[in-house]
Amino acid sequence: MTAQTDTPGYVTAVYKVSGMTCGHCEGAVSGEISEIAGVSSVEAVATSGEVTVVSAAPLDEEAVRAAVDEAGYELVGKA
Repeated sequence: MTAQTDTPGYVTAVYKVSGMTCGHCEGAVSGEISEIAGVSSVEAVATSGEVTVVSAAPLDEEAVRAAVDEAGYELVGKA
């Protein structure tokens, strides 16, 4: 999967998260990541373990890791 966006000035990143198994998991991870400054959208997919994040600028991976940890899951890294 190639990370792209059609919105100029925005950055799309795809992360792998372990432990997501259902819609509740997706919502928990999306909710925490969406609190990071500059994030405009988050889509978490439990079946693939991928989280696609669109933001105004590249995100600090440690901020993403902390948000995922707060939700109760583990950030594996960028997909």
